[in-house]
Amino acid sequence: MTAPSPQAPPAHVGMLQLLSGASITGAIACLAQLGIPDLLDAGPRSAEDLAAQIEADPRALYRLMRATASLGVLSEGPDRKFSQTPLSAVLRTNANPSLRGFAEMHGREWHGMGWSHLEYCVRTGKQALDKIYGSPTFEFLRKHPEEAKIFNQAMTDLSSIDAPAVAEAYSFDKIHSIVDVGGGHGSLLAAILSRNPHMRGTLFDEPHVTEGAKNGLLKPLLDRCTLASGDMFAAVPACADAYIMKHIIHDWPDEACVKILQACRKGVNSGGVLLVVDNVIQPGNEFAPGKFIDLQMLIFPGGRERTEKEFRELLTASGWRLSRVIPTVAAESIVEAAPA
Repeated sequence: MTAPSPQAPPAHVGMLQLLSGASITGAIACLAQLGIPDLLDAGPRSAEDLAAQIEADPRALYRLMRATASLGVLSEGPDRKFSQTPLSAVLRTNANPSLRGFAEMHGREWHGMGWSHLEYCVRTGKQALDKIYGSPTFEFLRKHPEEAKIFNQAMTDLSSIDAPAVAEAYSFDKIHSIVDVGGGHGSLLAAILSRNPHMRGTLFDEPHVTEGAKNGLLKPLLDRCTLASGDMFAAVPACADAYIMKHIIHDWPDEACVKILQACRKGVNSGGVLLVVDNVIQPGNEFAPGKFIDLQMLIFPGGRERTEKEFRELLTASGWRLSRVIPTVAAESIVEAAPA
């Protein structure tokens, strides 16, 4: 006899679970901001012991740690001491990959305020921070260096996951020179150059961003890498076999993307390629992180995630022809294009 299938929980139970997502995110972000996973790396400790070290209220800290332990982010023993778990371990500063910066970003005031204005963004199609602070997202970050530092670290955290996936998924054998447009601190370029010793690379971003690459993952590769800065909407370093952009095109509306892509089209060598690394939204109702990152793009920089059809149309308008979409083991895919 077949056992009866377990009944799905009532809709209100499922909805309550979904609505607790913001609370869970806030608790994990606070745990990362306090640096608790780093402090537990040497072994179990009590909330009272940790509170004295970080100058926190011991009872409040215990409540935070108890809540996150219920999710598997920490583990509480019968002696009320907390231990590291695989989930809390990735919030350590020295983890590989580390998501501490990404978690911290989710606890910043500007990030929470942005999501609280989602209705405004949906009604108007406009960015939240422009309304809240009078500055679009990237201008806001330029004006607030400490917030920019956390944001850049969050992006580096994500690159520690998706950069190796991109370097593994794509064959760079026929490419000898590559420009990483908007490449941040160079995590993606470092992953590509490390696997392909025949290649030279250029990291292209704003001056204050590329400065942060000098002591990062690119440092041992600087003999094969040039750091360049400028306005990607106007021009990019010329004469490269390939131009790659990860999480750049999704930041911007179509008209801005066309300017970036046209600049790359002007600079690419004959027979060269364009590689856009972003989420490619698939049809259907299945859950995909990209569908919520798409809302993040709506709220903050004003961009969007795109379907394959939308990528094809965007590339065509910019002088490129979509060749193929290559999945990776991460959430992102590689959209490859050739000069039209």
